[in-house]
Amino acid sequence: MKRIFLKTLVAGAAVCLSGVASLAYAQDKGPIAISMPTKSSARWIADGANMAKYFKEKGYKTDLQYADDDIPNQLAQIENMMTKGAKVLVIAAIDGTTLSDVLQKAADKGVKVIAYDRLIKGSKNVDYYATFDNFQVGVLQAQSIEKSLDLKGGKGPFNVELFGGSPDDNNAFFFYNGAMSVLKPYIDSGKLVVRSKQMGMDKVGTLRWDGAVAQARMDNLLSAYYTKDRVDAVLSPYDGLSIGILSSLKGVGYGSPKQPMPVVTGQDAEVPSVKSMIRKEQTSTVFKDTRELAKVTVAMADAMLSGKTPEVNDTKTYNNGVKVVPSYLLKPVSVDISNWKPVLIDSGYYTESQIK
Repeated sequence: MKRIFLKTLVAGAAVCLSGVASLAYAQDKGPIAISMPTKSSARWIADGANMAKYFKEKGYKTDLQYADDDIPNQLAQIENMMTKGAKVLVIAAIDGTTLSDVLQKAADKGVKVIAYDRLIKGSKNVDYYATFDNFQVGVLQAQSIEKSLDLKGGKGPFNVELFGGSPDDNNAFFFYNGAMSVLKPYIDSGKLVVRSKQMGMDKVGTLRWDGAVAQARMDNLLSAYYTKDRVDAVLSPYDGLSIGILSSLKGVGYGSPKQPMPVVTGQDAEVPSVKSMIRKEQTSTVFKDTRELAKVTVAMADAMLSGKTPEVNDTKTYNNGVKVVPSYLLKPVSVDISNWKPVLIDSGYYTESQIK
Protein backbone atom coordinates (compact mmCIF):
# COMPACT_ATOMS: atom_id res chain seq x y z
CA MET A 1 0.00 0.00 0.00
CA LYS A 2 2.88 2.33 0.81
CA ARG A 3 4.44 1.69 -2.60
CA ILE A 4 1.11 2.37 -4.34
CA PHE A 5 0.67 5.54 -2.30
CA LEU A 6 4.18 6.75 -3.17
CA LYS A 7 3.68 6.02 -6.88
CA THR A 8 0.39 7.92 -6.81
CA LEU A 9 2.03 10.79 -4.96
CA VAL A 10 4.90 10.96 -7.46
CA ALA A 11 2.52 10.76 -10.41
CA GLY A 12 0.34 13.46 -8.90
CA ALA A 13 3.37 15.67 -8.30
CA ALA A 14 4.49 15.16 -11.90
CA VAL A 15 1.06 16.17 -13.18
CA CYS A 16 1.07 19.17 -10.88
CA LEU A 17 4.55 20.23 -12.04
CA SER A 18 3.50 19.74 -15.64
CA GLY A 19 0.49 21.93 -15.03
CA VAL A 20 2.67 24.61 -13.42
CA ALA A 21 5.08 24.43 -16.39
CA SER A 22 2.19 24.76 -18.85
CA LEU A 23 0.78 27.67 -16.87
CA ALA A 24 4.19 29.34 -16.77
CA TYR A 25 4.53 28.86 -20.55
CA ALA A 26 1.04 30.23 -21.13
CA GLN A 27 1.82 33.23 -18.95
CA ASP A 28 5.11 33.66 -20.81
CA LYS A 29 3.33 33.86 -24.19
CA GLY A 30 3.10 37.56 -24.38
CA PRO A 31 2.16 40.21 -24.11
CA ILE A 32 2.56 41.10 -27.77
CA ALA A 33 2.44 44.85 -28.37
CA ILE A 34 0.64 45.96 -31.54
CA SER A 35 1.06 49.62 -32.47
CA MET A 36 -1.22 50.77 -35.30
CA PRO A 37 -1.09 54.27 -36.81
CA THR A 38 -4.73 55.34 -36.96
CA LYS A 39 -8.38 54.34 -36.91
CA SER A 40 -9.22 56.78 -39.70
CA SER A 41 -8.70 54.00 -42.26
CA ALA A 42 -10.83 50.87 -42.08
CA ARG A 43 -7.90 48.70 -43.10
CA TRP A 44 -5.85 49.54 -39.97
CA ILE A 45 -8.80 48.65 -37.75
CA ALA A 46 -9.03 45.31 -39.56
CA ASP A 47 -5.26 44.76 -39.33
CA GLY A 48 -5.25 45.26 -35.57
CA ALA A 49 -8.31 43.10 -34.99
CA ASN A 50 -6.98 40.28 -37.16
CA MET A 51 -3.62 40.20 -35.41
CA ALA A 52 -5.22 40.25 -31.97
CA LYS A 53 -7.45 37.36 -33.03
CA TYR A 54 -4.66 35.19 -34.46
CA PHE A 55 -2.31 35.86 -31.54
CA LYS A 56 -5.08 34.88 -29.13
CA GLU A 57 -5.61 31.63 -31.04
CA LYS A 58 -1.94 30.82 -30.38
CA GLY A 59 -2.29 31.59 -26.69
CA TYR A 60 -0.77 35.07 -26.65
CA LYS A 61 -2.08 38.12 -24.87
CA THR A 62 -1.99 41.33 -26.89
CA ASP A 63 -1.80 45.03 -26.18
CA LEU A 64 -3.34 46.76 -29.23
CA GLN A 65 -3.15 50.55 -29.44
CA TYR A 66 -3.90 53.15 -32.13
CA ALA A 67 -1.94 56.40 -32.27
CA ASP A 68 -4.40 58.69 -34.11
CA ASP A 69 -1.72 59.64 -36.68
CA ASP A 70 0.15 61.47 -33.92
CA ILE A 71 3.87 60.64 -33.81
CA PRO A 72 4.53 61.61 -30.15
CA ASN A 73 1.44 59.59 -29.22
CA GLN A 74 2.78 56.50 -30.99
CA LEU A 75 6.17 56.86 -29.31
CA ALA A 76 4.53 57.22 -25.88
CA GLN A 77 2.32 54.20 -26.52
CA ILE A 78 5.31 52.05 -27.52
CA GLU A 79 7.22 53.13 -24.39
CA ASN A 80 4.18 52.23 -22.30
CA MET A 81 3.85 48.83 -23.98
CA MET A 82 7.47 48.02 -23.14
CA THR A 83 6.94 49.10 -19.54
CA LYS A 84 4.12 46.55 -19.38
CA GLY A 85 6.52 43.79 -20.44
CA ALA A 86 5.99 43.39 -24.18
CA LYS A 87 8.19 40.65 -25.64
CA VAL A 88 7.53 41.54 -29.29
CA LEU A 89 6.64 44.90 -30.82
CA VAL A 90 4.59 44.87 -34.02
CA ILE A 91 4.66 48.40 -35.38
CA ALA A 92 2.91 50.03 -38.32
CA ALA A 93 4.75 53.34 -38.12
CA ILE A 94 3.14 56.72 -38.71
CA ASP A 95 6.56 58.04 -39.74
CA GLY A 96 9.12 55.29 -40.27
CA THR A 97 12.04 57.64 -39.50
CA THR A 98 11.06 58.59 -35.94
CA LEU A 99 11.48 55.35 -33.99
CA SER A 100 15.25 54.84 -33.66
CA ASP A 101 15.52 55.89 -30.01
CA VAL A 102 12.56 53.90 -28.76
CA LEU A 103 13.69 50.83 -30.73
CA GLN A 104 17.14 51.05 -29.13
CA LYS A 105 15.40 50.88 -25.75
CA ALA A 106 13.49 47.86 -27.01
CA ALA A 107 16.71 46.16 -28.12
CA ASP A 108 18.32 46.88 -24.74
CA LYS A 109 15.43 45.00 -23.12
CA GLY A 110 15.63 42.12 -25.57
CA VAL A 111 12.32 43.02 -27.20
CA LYS A 112 11.94 41.83 -30.80
CA VAL A 113 10.57 44.20 -33.45
CA ILE A 114 8.47 43.46 -36.54
CA ALA A 115 7.77 46.33 -38.93
CA TYR A 116 4.21 45.84 -40.14
CA ASP A 117 3.45 46.92 -43.73
CA ARG A 118 5.44 50.15 -43.33
CA LEU A 119 9.22 49.89 -43.20
CA ILE A 120 10.90 51.42 -40.15
CA LYS A 121 13.85 53.47 -41.37
CA GLY A 122 17.23 54.31 -39.87
CA SER A 123 17.33 51.64 -37.16
CA LYS A 124 19.39 48.48 -36.85
CA ASN A 125 16.84 47.20 -34.33
CA VAL A 126 14.20 46.01 -36.80
CA ASP A 127 14.22 42.22 -36.85
CA TYR A 128 11.70 41.49 -39.62
CA TYR A 129 9.30 43.18 -42.01
CA ALA A 130 5.90 41.83 -43.08
CA THR A 131 4.29 43.53 -46.05
CA PHE A 132 2.96 43.17 -49.58
CA ASP A 133 4.92 43.50 -52.80
CA ASN A 134 4.57 47.27 -52.79
CA PHE A 135 6.30 47.87 -56.12
CA GLN A 136 3.79 45.46 -57.68
CA VAL A 137 0.91 47.45 -56.13
CA GLY A 138 2.02 50.44 -58.21
CA VAL A 139 2.45 48.28 -61.29
CA LEU A 140 -1.14 47.00 -60.94
CA GLN A 141 -2.49 50.54 -60.55
CA ALA A 142 -0.68 51.72 -63.66
CA GLN A 143 -1.74 48.65 -65.62
CA SER A 144 -5.35 49.57 -64.85
CA ILE A 145 -4.75 52.91 -66.58
CA GLU A 146 -2.86 51.21 -69.42
CA LYS A 147 -5.68 48.73 -70.03
CA SER A 148 -8.58 51.18 -69.64
CA LEU A 149 -7.07 53.63 -72.12
CA ASP A 150 -5.80 50.87 -74.44
CA LEU A 151 -2.33 52.35 -74.41
CA LYS A 152 -0.83 49.07 -75.61
CA GLY A 153 -3.12 49.32 -78.63
CA GLY A 154 -1.56 52.66 -79.53
CA LYS A 155 -4.42 54.90 -78.38
CA GLY A 156 -3.68 58.43 -77.19
CA PRO A 157 -2.60 61.00 -76.40
CA PHE A 158 -4.42 61.13 -73.06
CA ASN A 159 -4.10 63.55 -70.15
CA VAL A 160 -3.09 62.05 -66.81
CA GLU A 161 -2.39 63.46 -63.36
CA LEU A 162 -0.34 61.70 -60.70
CA PHE A 163 -0.89 61.42 -56.96
CA GLY A 164 1.52 59.89 -54.48
CA GLY A 165 1.13 58.70 -50.93
CA SER A 166 2.59 60.18 -47.77
CA PRO A 167 6.30 61.03 -48.16
CA ASP A 168 7.00 59.81 -44.61
CA ASP A 169 5.74 56.33 -45.54
CA ASN A 170 8.43 54.31 -47.33
CA ASN A 171 5.75 52.31 -49.17
CA ALA A 172 4.57 55.43 -50.97
CA PHE A 173 7.81 55.52 -52.97
CA PHE A 174 7.47 51.85 -53.94
CA PHE A 175 3.86 52.44 -55.09
CA TYR A 176 4.91 55.48 -57.14
CA ASN A 177 8.00 53.85 -58.63
CA GLY A 178 6.04 50.72 -59.52
CA ALA A 179 3.41 52.80 -61.30
CA MET A 180 5.98 54.89 -63.14
CA SER A 181 7.76 51.77 -64.39
CA VAL A 182 4.63 51.26 -66.51
CA LEU A 183 3.53 54.85 -67.18
CA LYS A 184 6.82 56.67 -67.87
CA PRO A 185 7.43 55.08 -71.29
CA TYR A 186 3.99 56.33 -72.38
CA ILE A 187 4.74 59.78 -70.93
CA ASP A 188 8.10 59.85 -72.72
CA SER A 189 6.46 58.88 -76.04
CA GLY A 190 3.66 61.45 -75.66
CA LYS A 191 0.85 58.89 -75.39
CA LEU A 192 0.28 60.20 -71.84
CA VAL A 193 0.55 63.89 -71.06
CA VAL A 194 0.92 65.31 -67.55
CA ARG A 195 -0.44 68.80 -68.24
CA SER A 196 0.54 70.09 -64.79
CA LYS A 197 4.08 68.73 -65.29
CA GLN A 198 3.88 67.67 -61.64
CA MET A 199 5.91 64.48 -61.36
CA GLY A 200 8.04 62.95 -58.61
CA MET A 201 7.12 62.28 -55.00
CA ASP A 202 8.35 65.72 -53.95
CA LYS A 203 5.56 67.25 -56.06
CA VAL A 204 2.77 64.66 -55.94
CA GLY A 205 3.05 63.27 -52.38
CA THR A 206 0.02 63.55 -50.07
CA LEU A 207 1.01 63.91 -46.42
CA ARG A 208 -0.65 61.42 -44.05
CA TRP A 209 -2.63 59.94 -46.94
CA ASP A 210 -5.19 62.69 -46.35
CA GLY A 211 -8.19 62.55 -48.71
CA ALA A 212 -9.07 66.19 -48.08
CA VAL A 213 -5.57 67.24 -49.16
CA ALA A 214 -5.91 65.14 -52.33
CA GLN A 215 -9.31 66.69 -53.07
CA ALA A 216 -7.93 70.22 -52.66
CA ARG A 217 -5.00 69.44 -54.95
CA MET A 218 -7.33 67.95 -57.58
CA ASP A 219 -9.47 71.09 -57.37
CA ASN A 220 -6.38 73.17 -58.09
CA LEU A 221 -5.26 70.97 -60.98
CA LEU A 222 -8.68 71.09 -62.62
CA SER A 223 -8.98 74.87 -62.34
CA ALA A 224 -5.41 75.50 -63.53
CA TYR A 225 -5.06 73.00 -66.38
CA TYR A 226 -8.41 71.51 -67.34
CA THR A 227 -10.90 74.30 -67.92
CA LYS A 228 -10.92 73.43 -71.64
CA ASP A 229 -9.17 70.05 -71.77
CA ARG A 230 -10.31 66.77 -70.28
CA VAL A 231 -8.36 64.78 -67.70
CA ASP A 232 -8.48 61.15 -68.84
CA ALA A 233 -6.80 59.36 -65.94
CA VAL A 234 -5.71 59.95 -62.37
CA LEU A 235 -3.15 57.75 -60.67
CA SER A 236 -4.30 57.48 -57.06
CA PRO A 237 -2.31 55.20 -54.74
CA TYR A 238 -5.00 54.76 -52.06
CA ASP A 239 -8.80 54.56 -51.87
CA GLY A 240 -9.02 57.33 -49.26
CA LEU A 241 -7.37 59.69 -51.75
CA SER A 242 -9.49 58.35 -54.61
CA ILE A 243 -12.72 59.31 -52.86
CA GLY A 244 -11.46 62.88 -52.43
CA ILE A 245 -10.28 63.02 -56.05
CA LEU A 246 -13.66 61.73 -57.27
CA SER A 247 -15.49 64.37 -55.21
CA SER A 248 -13.42 67.05 -56.90
CA LEU A 249 -14.11 65.59 -60.35
CA LYS A 250 -17.85 65.35 -59.71
CA GLY A 251 -17.80 68.95 -58.53
CA VAL A 252 -16.89 70.15 -62.04
CA GLY A 253 -19.25 67.85 -63.92
CA TYR A 254 -17.38 64.60 -64.43
CA GLY A 255 -19.50 61.50 -64.07
CA SER A 256 -22.26 62.68 -66.42
CA PRO A 257 -23.14 61.14 -69.81
CA LYS A 258 -21.49 64.09 -71.55
CA GLN A 259 -18.41 64.02 -69.35
CA PRO A 260 -17.58 60.44 -68.23
CA MET A 261 -15.31 59.86 -65.27
CA PRO A 262 -11.61 59.55 -65.98
CA VAL A 263 -9.82 56.35 -65.03
CA VAL A 264 -9.18 56.56 -61.26
CA THR A 265 -7.14 53.93 -59.43
CA GLY A 266 -6.91 53.08 -55.74
CA GLN A 267 -5.70 50.65 -53.10
CA ASP A 268 -7.01 48.68 -50.11
CA ALA A 269 -10.47 47.79 -51.46
CA GLU A 270 -12.22 49.90 -48.83
CA VAL A 271 -16.01 49.65 -48.80
CA PRO A 272 -16.72 53.22 -50.07
CA SER A 273 -14.41 52.59 -53.04
CA VAL A 274 -15.93 49.19 -53.83
CA LYS A 275 -19.34 50.88 -53.86
CA SER A 276 -17.87 53.61 -56.07
CA MET A 277 -16.61 50.99 -58.54
CA ILE A 278 -20.06 49.43 -58.67
CA ARG A 279 -21.45 52.91 -59.48
CA LYS A 280 -18.83 53.09 -62.26
CA GLU A 281 -16.98 56.02 -60.72
CA GLN A 282 -13.67 54.63 -59.40
CA THR A 283 -12.14 52.29 -61.97
CA SER A 284 -10.09 49.93 -59.87
CA THR A 285 -8.45 49.26 -56.53
CA VAL A 286 -5.72 46.93 -55.29
CA PHE A 287 -6.78 44.34 -52.75
CA LYS A 288 -4.30 43.34 -50.08
CA ASP A 289 -5.69 40.55 -47.91
CA THR A 290 -4.69 41.84 -44.49
CA ARG A 291 -5.90 38.60 -42.91
CA GLU A 292 -2.95 36.88 -44.58
CA LEU A 293 -0.56 39.67 -43.56
CA ALA A 294 -1.71 39.29 -39.97
CA LYS A 295 -1.12 35.51 -40.12
CA VAL A 296 2.41 36.00 -41.49
CA THR A 297 3.19 38.51 -38.72
CA VAL A 298 1.87 36.23 -35.99
CA ALA A 299 3.92 33.34 -37.39
CA MET A 300 7.04 35.56 -37.35
CA ALA A 301 6.53 36.53 -33.72
CA ASP A 302 5.73 32.97 -32.66
CA ALA A 303 8.85 31.64 -34.39
CA MET A 304 11.11 34.20 -32.70
CA LEU A 305 9.64 33.50 -29.26
CA SER A 306 10.01 29.76 -29.86
CA GLY A 307 13.69 30.10 -30.73
CA LYS A 308 13.10 29.43 -34.42
CA THR A 309 13.91 31.45 -37.54
CA PRO A 310 10.85 33.10 -39.12
CA GLU A 311 10.06 32.35 -42.74
CA VAL A 312 10.97 35.14 -45.20
CA ASN A 313 10.93 35.35 -48.99
CA ASP A 314 12.89 38.57 -49.60
CA THR A 315 16.34 39.49 -48.27
CA LYS A 316 17.34 42.15 -50.80
CA THR A 317 14.61 44.74 -51.38
CA TYR A 318 14.03 46.58 -48.12
CA ASN A 319 17.11 48.50 -47.03
CA ASN A 320 16.11 50.84 -44.21
CA GLY A 321 19.29 52.91 -44.46
CA VAL A 322 21.12 50.87 -41.84
CA LYS A 323 20.40 47.27 -42.81
CA VAL A 324 18.47 45.15 -45.25
CA VAL A 325 15.49 43.94 -43.24
CA PRO A 326 14.49 40.30 -43.86
CA SER A 327 10.97 40.46 -45.26
CA TYR A 328 7.94 38.42 -46.18
CA LEU A 329 6.08 39.84 -49.17
CA LEU A 330 2.50 38.89 -50.04
CA LYS A 331 0.94 39.29 -53.49
CA PRO A 332 -1.55 42.13 -54.12
CA VAL A 333 -4.56 41.62 -56.43
CA SER A 334 -6.05 44.13 -58.87
CA VAL A 335 -9.83 44.48 -58.44
CA ASP A 336 -12.35 46.15 -60.73
CA ILE A 337 -16.00 45.81 -61.72
CA SER A 338 -15.28 42.46 -63.39
CA ASN A 339 -13.91 40.55 -60.40
CA TRP A 340 -14.77 42.35 -57.16
CA LYS A 341 -17.37 39.79 -56.14
CA PRO A 342 -15.25 36.61 -56.30
CA VAL A 343 -12.19 38.35 -54.82
CA LEU A 344 -13.88 40.26 -52.00
CA ILE A 345 -17.17 38.45 -51.26
CA ASP A 346 -16.52 34.82 -52.11
CA SER A 347 -13.26 34.95 -50.12
CA GLY A 348 -15.19 36.04 -47.05
CA TYR A 349 -13.35 39.35 -46.74
CA TYR A 350 -16.66 41.23 -46.97
CA THR A 351 -20.29 40.19 -46.88
CA GLU A 352 -22.67 41.35 -49.61
CA SER A 353 -24.64 43.30 -47.03
CA GLN A 354 -21.54 45.43 -46.34
CA ILE A 355 -21.33 46.44 -49.98
CA LYS A 356 -25.03 47.07 -50.67
